[in-house]
Amino acid sequence: MRACKIALLASVGFFLLLVVFNNLFDYRSNYGFVQHVLSMDTVFSGEAQAWRSFRDPSPADNSYWFHHAFYAGIILWEAVACWLVFAGAKKLWTQRAASAELFNGAKRLGAIGLTVSMLQWFVAFISVGGEWFLMWQSKVWNGQDAAFRMFACLGIVLLFLNQKDDEL
Repeated sequence: MRACKIALLASVGFFLLLVVFNNLFDYRSNYGFVQHVLSMDTVFSGEAQAWRSFRDPSPADNSYWFHHAFYAGIILWEAVACWLVFAGAKKLWTQRAASAELFNGAKRLGAIGLTVSMLQWFVAFISVGGEWFLMWQSKVWNGQDAAFRMFACLGIVLLFLNQKDDEL
């Protein structure tokens, strides 16, 4: 069971590494998603809630920087979660043959990393993107299902990780 926990935690780290990689090396595609969500330009309620939006556009518009800053914050958040999860997996690996008490104590960093990532999917995507910027109303720029899927997957790994381990 210890090997399973280490493998799942390392797999989450690998996934997050790919997410950070894609966001950095395919910046324009993923930035476009953030830009449309923050602009609220594809929601079906039209201009009724537009006061919430940050429209990107004219060089004189001060909101242009906000899209890039918001996206940079997302990438940084993902990178921090990735580092925490990988560091947690490494710590578990080093304690794989230790007592149950030491192995269980080594789970903390991984649990923090998983929680940091879960908070991103729930707060940034489901709450802020989905409800504040009404992403759920867009047929094109709606990441609600993907955000929930990630939140649920990470939550399952967190629950499994936090099950107490007995002695070897």
